[in-house]
Amino acid sequence: MSQLIFVNLPVKNLETAKTFFGKLGYSCNPQFTDEHTACVVISDSIFVMLLTESRFKDFTKKGIADASATTEVILALSAESREKVDEIADTALASGGSPANEPMDFGHMYGRSFQDPDGHIWEVMWMDPAAIGAQQG
Repeated sequence: MSQLIFVNLPVKNLETAKTFFGKLGYSCNPQFTDEHTACVVISDSIFVMLLTESRFKDFTKKGIADASATTEVILALSAESREKVDEIADTALASGGSPANEPMDFGHMYGRSFQDPDGHIWEVMWMDPAAIGAQQG
């Protein structure tokens, strides 16, 4: 079995967060979704657990960072093309997200970033497979 990643994020309003990620084309796994938690399926190996702040507190003794004021993590996802990067970022901005940083364009690598409704920063990156192969050899 391949290794999986479950990113746990606190959210102020679970329904708002679920709607946002739904507009980006991601679904929730109903088996792990209830009134306090939603399991957003990003891919076969990447899942985002959206947890109400009260539920999130069950898993930590530390305070919860206010992502609208403090950066606690930058989440980066790959995309299959430059066009897909733009599609995801534009959809996020049109669906309640906000800009995070200026686009990055290095020719062989292109990325854009946005903040979700809770202020978590997401980057979407495309890397030219030919450039990646050249760097590995």
